Amino acid sequence: MLIETAWAGAAINHFFYMLASHVVGAYWYLKSTERQDKCWRNWCGAHNLSTSYLYCGGDRTHNDPAVRYTFLNASCPLIDPDGIEDSTVFNFGIFIKALRYQVVETRDFPYKFSYCFWWALRNISSLGSNLDTSPFIGEVLFAVFISMFGLILFSLLIGNMQKYLQNLQSIASKIEEEREKRKNTELWMSHCMLPESLKDRIREYRLYKWKKTKGVNEDGLINDLPNGLRKDIKRHLCMALLLRVPVTGVFDELLMNAMCDRLKRVFYAKGTYIVMEGDPVDEMPFIVRGKLVTMTKNAGRTGFFNLFYFRAGDFFGEELLPWSLESQSFSFQPISTKTVRAITEVEAFALTVHDLKSLLSYHLLNPLHRKQVVRTLRLYSQYWRAWAACFIQAAWRHYLMMKRNKAIREAEDRLKEALLKAVGTSTTPGATNYALRFAANMLRVLSRDGGSRAGLPQIPWSSLPPKPSDPLVTLTQEGTKKERRK
Repeated sequence: MLIETAWAGAAINHFFYMLASHVVGAYWYLKSTERQDKCWRNWCGAHNLSTSYLYCGGDRTHNDPAVRYTFLNASCPLIDPDGIEDSTVFNFGIFIKALRYQVVETRDFPYKFSYCFWWALRNISSLGSNLDTSPFIGEVLFAVFISMFGLILFSLLIGNMQKYLQNLQSIASKIEEEREKRKNTELWMSHCMLPESLKDRIREYRLYKWKKTKGVNEDGLINDLPNGLRKDIKRHLCMALLLRVPVTGVFDELLMNAMCDRLKRVFYAKGTYIVMEGDPVDEMPFIVRGKLVTMTKNAGRTGFFNLFYFRAGDFFGEELLPWSLESQSFSFQPISTKTVRAITEVEAFALTVHDLKSLLSYHLLNPLHRKQVVRTLRLYSQYWRAWAACFIQAAWRHYLMMKRNKAIREAEDRLKEALLKAVGTSTTPGATNYALRFAANMLRVLSRDGGSRAGLPQIPWSSLPPKPSDPLVTLTQEGTKKERRK
């Protein structure tokens, strides 16, 4: 059976019983009509009457349909098989009730349908134990079929019930194990006197993980499989996710397969802070489903703030890529440049820092290939994009300020030349003094108007976020060969 839940199993077994009852009931109705016709034909043959007597048209002894119908019924009395004493009386066997209760001759379809269905369902459920058949071979075979078919359906029901009970027992044991873990977790949280906010987050995480895994250790299950089968499963689960990440477009097939084999499923509850700005980065998660938000404040030193949302298909922890390409040890891990928090429940596959370091150190030995990875990382890294946007903004505002200052200086020079000409042609000290005062006021107005037209506050270069560092890719071909031999 391809069903897993108890409700689905009950529904499918119920459907089989309903379908079998419809089919058997319809066949029982058809054979009842056939046995009635057989009785009438036997009586006509015994009394040397033509079978056309049973149909409309032709020569008949009785032209009245009511009289003819009464005469035929009198010739085929409906007697129970146990009550037949005369061998000349026709034995209807298991079809006697369809004729006695006028199921065959009535035109009430719901009555026909419901009674035939009920007769079949009752006899299939009882394995045909209540059937009293006549010696007619077709009737006997039909009763045998009902008994065997009911036995098969009953066996399927018992087998499915046994499977459901085993599943319920397994689920009950897992629920009991999870309940024990929650109890121990509650005792531990009470012993440590954790605040209610942390307790709620721990409870939400355990509940979300239980909903996703149902207590199944996925890593242990996959690791017990053969190596080739395990890799195929990992590629099926993770390859499509990695191909959606633009940075992995420069990786070869061997590296992609190795990354799929090292990825591990992780879960983050709603509201969880996955990594904080300034903390060491220890994994690179690839998001399968869910939504996260990343915030960059540059440690609060410059008033810088950047907000970005991650969705399915994105990844974070890109600080590990340049560090893995440059660093030769695991002593100092890169520092996170952002805070990542889960807005919804998040499911992801994560690559740990040690796995990423070992994979890139082995597969990316060519300096040109490493430079290509660095260029691709620059293009798609959110931190690089944020730094580039801030740098462009600061450069543009600096350009506007320089352009404004140049315009003010040119206006001042033109004004000074005009004033010098005016003073040179003036003959009175009062006019000269008035011209100088007018020039000073005009210079102040120009300076003020130029500042207001700029409209944008200046960004000091020192307030920009630090430029992301690039790995030093300077290995030669001889160096790569020596490193690979090591």
